Amino acid sequence: MKPMSRTVTLGLIVTSRAFFNAAYAPAARADLIAQCERLGIGYRILPADATPNGAVETRADAHKYAQFFRAHRDEIDGFVVSLPNFGDEIAVVETIALADLKVPILLQACNDTIDAVDLKGRRDAFCGKISVTSNFYQYGIPFTDTTSHTSDLDSAEFADDLDRFVRVCRTVRGLRRARIGAIGARTAPFQTMRFSEKLLQASGISVVTVDLSEIIADATRLGDEDPQVKERLDEIFAYGRIPPTIMRENIVRQACFGVAVDRWMAANECDASSIQCWTSMQENFGCATCLSMSMMGEKLQPSACEVDVAGALSMYALALAAGTPPALLDWNNNYGDAVDKCVCTHCGNFPKSFIGEEPEISNLGVIGTVVGPEKCFGAVKGKVQPGPLTYFRLSTDDRRGQLKTYVGEGAFTDDPFGMDGGIAVTEVPRLRELLGFISRNGFEHHVAMVRGSWATVVEEAVGRYLGWEIYRHEAVPTIVPPPPSLR
Repeated sequence: MKPMSRTVTLGLIVTSRAFFNAAYAPAARADLIAQCERLGIGYRILPADATPNGAVETRADAHKYAQFFRAHRDEIDGFVVSLPNFGDEIAVVETIALADLKVPILLQACNDTIDAVDLKGRRDAFCGKISVTSNFYQYGIPFTDTTSHTSDLDSAEFADDLDRFVRVCRTVRGLRRARIGAIGARTAPFQTMRFSEKLLQASGISVVTVDLSEIIADATRLGDEDPQVKERLDEIFAYGRIPPTIMRENIVRQACFGVAVDRWMAANECDASSIQCWTSMQENFGCATCLSMSMMGEKLQPSACEVDVAGALSMYALALAAGTPPALLDWNNNYGDAVDKCVCTHCGNFPKSFIGEEPEISNLGVIGTVVGPEKCFGAVKGKVQPGPLTYFRLSTDDRRGQLKTYVGEGAFTDDPFGMDGGIAVTEVPRLRELLGFISRNGFEHHVAMVRGSWATVVEEAVGRYLGWEIYRHEAVPTIVPPPPSLR
């Protein structure tokens, strides 16, 4: 959880133009700081007396602010630029360019008041904002816009914009330096889970590998007298309902495996993982991996089945955006003849809060019929409760030499479905068109999902700032193409 372990910190820039009322700048500065403090957002800004009116207006001001931001390079995750009046577009763009932090930027401009547009009262920030964006375009600097072209800094609307922007910053920061654990070899029958480490590394993402035998060996050396194993057993018994038919020794085995994985993840500073979940684990150690994966996901350290490294990264992106546990699911079954409904499932790796109710923890179903249920304890079972959802998938396209993604929103429904495991009856607008896109473009059958509506955050972070190819699936197809990435 290292990229989520600290508060997002923003560099604050208030700009002003001499022709307009400079008194607006100190007020904007105070309002912007107050919003950050209200939302628990960290910030860095020069003292108010470092520049006239505490604003950025000249090249000299830009140099001061850029030097200050460079000194805090390792802390700053994004910039917020506020125009309380027309502002100075050159000072703004030079501050950003000289600082050279390459972080997301939120651009805000303040509202004029209809009865205060005389020479003293007018702001003209509506126009000044377009001047700033024109310069951003000329310099190749991507930015994030506010909901309305102009807004009040102390408004609920801007607070929502700021919260959404913080999620974008957190997602960009996390993905740019992500470390994904690959525990075990790719499950042989699943070529669909192949991926390119080199393409991921080109985006700053490292894959850390370990042979499954090493984790099993570490787990074998543990026992139920180990303090960490005792602690894990308590967590397991509190995590869900375990049928009385499950033998304690199988629960202890699961706890030992979880502790071994946690130790390896911590030693290698991994943010998420993917695990060889069948059938070597069952045959050579005698338990499922699902419960340990579910419990890691509940702590915002997601874990993907079948050594699906790209799937783990997809889950991690959603965890960063939403701040809540994601899951990895299969696009798995039709739901009768319902056009826009399907059933998404997995054997038993969903985090308990993703399910939305207390799960059952028992043996794997399908795999248990082959290797024996006594070797398969650790499946987290339950039906996902209704509510909005966001889905996201990243894939490495070796044929084209690039990363590609898709994102969209839908809903979990309360429709019944009598299948064993983790079950999510899912409704997605224009589902057939989405499945056609997935199929034609070679995406995997795995998809990451999280509760809530976060597609805009993911699209902004992945497409605008990371420069990955992204398709946004919507209820009504858009006819306006998105602007090209500038990075």
